Amino acid sequence: MDYTVVDMEKWKRAELFSHYMDYMRIVLSLTVDIDVTRLKEYSVKTGIGFYPLMIWVVSKVINSHDEFKYSRNEKGELIRWDTVSPSYTVFHKEDENFTKMLTEYSEDLFEFYERFKEDGKKHENERAIVKDHPANFFDVSCLPWVKYRHFDMHVFDNGMFLAPVVTWGKYEEENGRLIMPLSMNIHHAVADGFHLSRFFNEVQEEINSL
Repeated sequence: MDYTVVDMEKWKRAELFSHYMDYMRIVLSLTVDIDVTRLKEYSVKTGIGFYPLMIWVVSKVINSHDEFKYSRNEKGELIRWDTVSPSYTVFHKEDENFTKMLTEYSEDLFEFYERFKEDGKKHENERAIVKDHPANFFDVSCLPWVKYRHFDMHVFDNGMFLAPVVTWGKYEEENGRLIMPLSMNIHHAVADGFHLSRFFNEVQEEINSL
């Protein structure tokens, strides 16, 4: 869990960051329809589950950009993680409960998938949040039961949570393509509409490249 302490004297976003932390704590929330036809085809072809495959795609894009990797260390200093890993939910139909766990990110899809399976097996009997959760994470969840138009996840803290919160819903066929809603929430102190838009565009590009 390596990180760099942000030098506020040299950081180009320092003034904007301070404004949105000191005077106007805003979370940006956006939902975009993503074409996941190729993702589904790749999932069937490789045997990699759609859910972990989508988690990896999102993780790859998030780790490509600094704005999605900010946090605070134990001293309260603003830091930027070298890498962040997905903290995701696994739903259990038998008791309608879930497990919240983290799988360490790898840029290699197949390595990540092996880690995902190992973590799932390790924590299959646990519920709620797995203990010893690493600090370098972003949040992922899925609502596969409904195709929504917008989703907003409120984080009820003091407005200091800087990591992305990513959610997606049910995909449905539209004009021969599989379309799925994808949402991101991110603190305005670290990201703008441009960064949000780039996230969705690059997720689509990553899916199309599979």
